[in-house]
Amino acid sequence: MFHSISLFAVLFVFWLLLSGYFTAFLLTAGVGSALAVVWFARRMDVVDHEGHPIHLAVPALLSYWPWLIKEIVKSAWDVSRIILDPRLPISPTLVRFKPGQSSDVGLVIHAQSITLTPGTITIEAAPHEFLVHGLTRAGALAVVDSEMDRRVTACEDRS
Repeated sequence: MFHSISLFAVLFVFWLLLSGYFTAFLLTAGVGSALAVVWFARRMDVVDHEGHPIHLAVPALLSYWPWLIKEIVKSAWDVSRIILDPRLPISPTLVRFKPGQSSDVGLVIHAQSITLTPGTITIEAAPHEFLVHGLTRAGALAVVDSEMDRRVTACEDRS
């Protein structure tokens, strides 16, 4: 029941943020829409700790997102420099490594964060091993035992 209530709250707040209007009709429509989504999600049995991961460490997540955006911008700049270099200094590399996360949600956040960062892509994500392709050898090796791995692991709830 807690997941359903928090899912409703998150959906309604998201509705308010996207709408920006606070008329009685739109507030009622937002409540109705959020209730309908929660009802459908409960009927499909997808309201659980993975479908709505409110158990993650919120302070760590709030510091993770700005850090990830900064890393995405830095990587985009690096990839742009590589592409514009007349010598095109690429060295495509595959690396396998063991991620530090223990939950499925943590593994997905880590794998998707790697893929969001330009120049790297997660090819395989298994509980005990990731296979990552990097545009350069240095970029590929940078994901092994990285700051990203530590930050995502900190977002996981260990209780």
